[in-house]
Amino acid sequence: MQDILFEYEMHPTTWVYVSALMTIGIYFKFRRFWSVRNLDLIGLVAFAPGLLLVSHQQEQLGFLWLFIVTGFFLVRLLLDPVMVRRPLLEPNLSASGLTFMGAALLVFLFANVITNKVPSSIPSGTEQAQAAHGNADAPGHPWFHAIVDFAREEVASDNGDRQDLSRRSLVRQATVRTAAIIAHLAVVIGMVMIGYWHFDNIHTGVAAASLYLLLPYTAQMTGHVDHVVPAALLTWAVAAYRRPLAAGVLIALAAGTIFYPWFLLPLWLGFYWRRGLVRFSIGVTAALLVLVISLMFAATESAPLSTQLQEMFGCTSLLPRNMSGFWEDHDTAFRIPVLAAYVALCASLALWPAHKNLGTLLSCSAVVMVAAQFWHATGGGLFMAWYLPLLILTIFRPNLEDRVALTALTTGWIPWRKPIAGMEGG
Repeated sequence: MQDILFEYEMHPTTWVYVSALMTIGIYFKFRRFWSVRNLDLIGLVAFAPGLLLVSHQQEQLGFLWLFIVTGFFLVRLLLDPVMVRRPLLEPNLSASGLTFMGAALLVFLFANVITNKVPSSIPSGTEQAQAAHGNADAPGHPWFHAIVDFAREEVASDNGDRQDLSRRSLVRQATVRTAAIIAHLAVVIGMVMIGYWHFDNIHTGVAAASLYLLLPYTAQMTGHVDHVVPAALLTWAVAAYRRPLAAGVLIALAAGTIFYPWFLLPLWLGFYWRRGLVRFSIGVTAALLVLVISLMFAATESAPLSTQLQEMFGCTSLLPRNMSGFWEDHDTAFRIPVLAAYVALCASLALWPAHKNLGTLLSCSAVVMVAAQFWHATGGGLFMAWYLPLLILTIFRPNLEDRVALTALTTGWIPWRKPIAGMEGG
């Protein structure tokens, strides 16, 4: 890209200023200064200083900043179900202008993935440490971590003398970049379709997707497949909530990649309790069986099936050998009560809120992924893509109290059958 557009690369700090001004100019409601929407926008912009501090090796201050802003959004999302009044606050930019801006940002994001090294931005020394020591403690499917390790091998090679790219290196780069591009495209399309299908306003979906592309986090973490692939699966799980079988498959696949979405099951099972529970459970079970069977083909003497199962179900994340980020310089004993509080929170979502609709499904799913940052052992706070699309959709969503499983879902297995209010079924 720099051979065509000279000095094309923009410094992350410069993009923070530009994106912050664009976010305020396009989305801030100046006539309703004290609206919750404006507070949410200020919170999203407030993530940027923490990311910059981490990228400039002031890691502990940066992670603390990220935890404070993340904590604010945790409280905000927990309070979202009680916010009944949801006035439609459209962006200050017209629908056609917003669509053009979103498309342009998507093109530049793809160019960022293709032209920059993999990953496109290294947030801290954390990335180099993981490249050197491996990724054995990271929970999730080993095949997914193999793709992630492709990127980290590239980080390690960038630290030494660069040689001519071998065929293996070219394949590695093409694999990681293709996965990142497809995942980002899936996130954007999923957010637009949620606006079109479930918010009855495609302009809202375009506005949410454009804000996702505009944020500094998306630009800095463009090439990190372990950030964006789970985000794509979770976004489409929400988009497919009227199809419990498909939603169950997507939730299980997201959990198979990074483990933490397993804690979404109490919430989603509670949502489908009156209708769709059987179909959702079958989807989760079927995807889980596929993931376990795939591990059988990957089992070796050095990595037996039992070890890989422990890795996929997060056993290695409870007491990891290597920590990075916030918990690297803090007593890990304090991480145990945080984990206990997290488990209690996720379990309570099966019963609260008692009236679960699409709005609570969005906000509480974001709660689970936001709260996971506080005990994530490797760079917790940086994995914002796990919840960022759901958070932005929660900020933009209209009143969805009527979108409950009993009325929104079909009564049987045939997808084109219309839902019938007052009837229950699996």
